[in-house]
Order: sequence, then C-alpha cells, then structure tokens
Amino acid sequence: MSESRTTADFFFDPLCPWAWMTSRWMLEVEKVRPVDVRWKVMSLAVLNENRLDEVPAEYREMLETKAWGPVRVVIAAQQLHGDEVVGKLYTALGTRFHNEGEGPTREAIVGALTDVGLPEELADFADQDTYDTELRASHKEGIEKVGQDVGTPVIAVPGPDGDEVAFFGPVVTPTPRGEAAARLWDGTLLVAATPGFYEIKRTRTAAPSFE
Repeated sequence: MSESRTTADFFFDPLCPWAWMTSRWMLEVEKVRPVDVRWKVMSLAVLNENRLDEVPAEYREMLETKAWGPVRVVIAAQQLHGDEVVGKLYTALGTRFHNEGEGPTREAIVGALTDVGLPEELADFADQDTYDTELRASHKEGIEKVGQDVGTPVIAVPGPDGDEVAFFGPVVTPTPRGEAAARLWDGTLLVAATPGFYEIKRTRTAAPSFE
C-alpha cells in the first residue's frame, strides 16, 4: 500500500531570504518524504507595523518601502487565479529576488508574473490595498500558530499523534538536499512535537547561500 501523504502549510513572505532557503528545502522534503506543501502568505510588514520604532533604521526602511509590494502581488494572484498559482509565483519571485539578485523591484515582479504565465498587470497591486484584508487574515492564521516573537517562515503540519505542530524555521543554509533534507525534516518534527519544547538556536555565521 502506498504511504498516505501529509499536507504541510508553509507561510512565507517572498522578501525574506531565509524563508526562501527553507522553502527550497521543503521542495526537497516533498521528494523524499510523503509531504505536500501548501503555500500561504504572511507579511513582515504586517508583523512589524506596530513596532517600527523598535527595529534598526535600515530594516525599518525596508519594511516601509519594499515589504508590502511583493506579498500584495502574491495575495492578489491567489485571490484572482486560485491557490495553485501561489507556489509557482513564489518560486519565480524568489529566484529573481534572491538567486538572480534583482531584488523586489517592479521589473522583477513583472518578470516573475510573466515566467508563470500570469498577467503582468497584477504587479499594479503592489501599491494597492485591495486585498489587504485577505493578506492580514492569512498572516494572522500563520502567526497565531507560533506567537508574535518570530518571523517567516512558519510551517504547520500534523504531528505524530494527529495534533497540529507549528514552528518558525528552520533557518538553514545552504539548502539540504536528498537524504540530508529528510533527516532535517524528521528531526525538526521530532523536537517540535515534544510537549513543552520551544527553542534551539545558535548564532548565524553565514549568509544565505543561493545554490
């Protein structure tokens, strides 16, 4: 009998390079474990909008000038073209933003939309609040699973006993491949599903490696 598959909800902001690394790991996990990723948006802009005076100036500028546009385009694409386009558009955006170094420019967003066959006019939603209610609802769904003290990504998946297990991260670079991806998945679920477990962390000594 074929092994039943599990759906893992992956909440992302396309602007975050670390979420991008984790998302590429999840694509590897799909190949080596019976897991299907369901892509959902969350927003660093929403997360930090009431604490901008607490973040460093450079990060605050990024949140105010760059963070709203990409995630608004993704949520607009989802609302107008269905859930199935979210993962494809995220891959196209992330490849241009991070791997190819284009950053979250309008040109990169238009290029990503074209890459996946979506209308380039969706880029106009970067400067519009048309679907901010839906964006905030999706963000709330993800962040309430883990609390306000983390960022993106958030992953939620049924645990060993069937109850949902949700966590931020893992933060990793470079992206684990093959059996290394499987081991990280198994280990992450093992610790995250442990009652009372909250955190493992160490200082990052390397930037994201977009291999």
